[in-house]
Amino acid sequence: MIGTIRKHQTWLWIVIVTIVVVCFTVFFSPANRGTGSGRGSYNYGSVNGERISEDDFSNARKEVHLQYFFMSGGSWIDSEADAKKAGFDLEQRTYARLLLIQKEDQLGIHVSSETAGQFATEMLHQFGSPSEFVQKVLEPRHLEMNDLDRFFRHELGIQELISTIGISGKLVTPQEAQALYVREHEELSTEAVFFNASNYLASVSAPAEAVSQFYTNHMPEYEIPERVQVSYVKFGYSNSIAKAEKEMTNLTEIVESNLQRLGSNYVRYGKTPEEAKGKIREDILMKIALPEVRKEAIAFAGPLFEPTNAPTLEDLAKSKGLAANVTPPFDIGSGPTNLDVGSEFTKAAFALSAERPVGEPVISRDGVYVISFKKKLPREIPPLDKIHDQVVFDYKYQQAVAQARKAGRELATTLTNGLTQGKSFDAICTEAKVKPIMLPPFSISTRELSEVEDHIPLNGSRTRMGLKDIAFSTQPGKTSAFHDTNEGGIIVYVKSKLPLDEAKMKTELPSFIAYVRQSRSREAFDAWFRKEAEKGLRDTPLARPQQPPTSAKS
Repeated sequence: MIGTIRKHQTWLWIVIVTIVVVCFTVFFSPANRGTGSGRGSYNYGSVNGERISEDDFSNARKEVHLQYFFMSGGSWIDSEADAKKAGFDLEQRTYARLLLIQKEDQLGIHVSSETAGQFATEMLHQFGSPSEFVQKVLEPRHLEMNDLDRFFRHELGIQELISTIGISGKLVTPQEAQALYVREHEELSTEAVFFNASNYLASVSAPAEAVSQFYTNHMPEYEIPERVQVSYVKFGYSNSIAKAEKEMTNLTEIVESNLQRLGSNYVRYGKTPEEAKGKIREDILMKIALPEVRKEAIAFAGPLFEPTNAPTLEDLAKSKGLAANVTPPFDIGSGPTNLDVGSEFTKAAFALSAERPVGEPVISRDGVYVISFKKKLPREIPPLDKIHDQVVFDYKYQQAVAQARKAGRELATTLTNGLTQGKSFDAICTEAKVKPIMLPPFSISTRELSEVEDHIPLNGSRTRMGLKDIAFSTQPGKTSAFHDTNEGGIIVYVKSKLPLDEAKMKTELPSFIAYVRQSRSREAFDAWFRKEAEKGLRDTPLARPQQPPTSAKS
């Protein structure tokens, strides 16, 4: 079995760090709702009629904390609320894990501690030995070797469970997979005519009466939302990162290991492996630097929370020889424009007031911030004379978009009639005095096409078609209908389907077949798991809302 594990190590690691609990559709009766609360009396419910003990729940919860650790690349769950915001519902995943563990037992899937230990040794080499991992990583979180052993045994069991349940997905024939490959990789030769508002702006006038009416009709769009302004002292990561770089002699090896573990998923870090490695390196160093920088920020902020005679942030910073700055006013949707911070900074700023001027230090991408309330500005709609130029531009642009779309629809009709009469696409465009653009070949599997993505997205949405949707729904030798874009619109002419690169297909087909089978296998497993969750988790807090258990420790 270890040989199989080594062979599929990268894929298995991805299973561990990306396994996602499918949405639960649970049915329950109000009569089934539990009322227990407090240690010893909490009703954890049952899975398929088997009562969940406190120990079972606690152990599964610890495994979910470990799952989060590996998913996040080495971070722990600091609060359930933060984890839930990141799409990681701790309670839901705990019950899902209990269900999967039960199914492993029912199907006789049991992984030995020896097998789990050998796998753990390979997977944890970036942290040193498993014993070092336990000492440096687990013990500070009140976790033990037994917890790690159980986690890996169950993860390996889940792999086997997925393989068993999803076996139907592996029945994809080479012929079926090849047909899918051809569909996804066959490229089109196309031309496009773009109708952009910018080409019509010069011909649009802006009468004062029309601009005034436009402003009145669109007044809510010019509302400036409530804004806040805060003072801040920033504690950057640079010094701690430099220190960590000197101390980590195996940083390059760890980065390479993380890249290999991600496999093709590296693209979430960067477009190229080198770009991804840079981002992974940065993340590793920031996670090492964060505790020290956060500790420094907390120590600095301490005096600001004194019940009496607390200094202002500016005075405290001055006494410490630090720089205190002030943000421009910002709203909750945009955040401060002068800082590289995320939504947590903005939320923290809007939680402050004159009565509560200081909050806990805020962790962001470029440092840890101590912030203090400065002032709050109410929402307002500026009068026309203050934003006259902006309103004039908006009015003219709206009119230009309308003109562009009118021209586009007219050309679409002309093209349809002209092609039916045997005229060529180029001849019709020449007569209409429009210049089509030859697009680079692209297929369904194309990920980017920089030549057009500033004008129209490659992939569509629920409300609007993308370039691929338009092109692949149009027959070769025909033009598409006119389709609106934000700037105006587009017409696509599909010249032909291009010959497939047979040599490339022959090289890529084996891995593509494996990918299709793996995807189908996972789809089969997800469908099975959804049904099992609906049936097996009826009598749990997921189906009968109540206060979450507090006795289980991570």
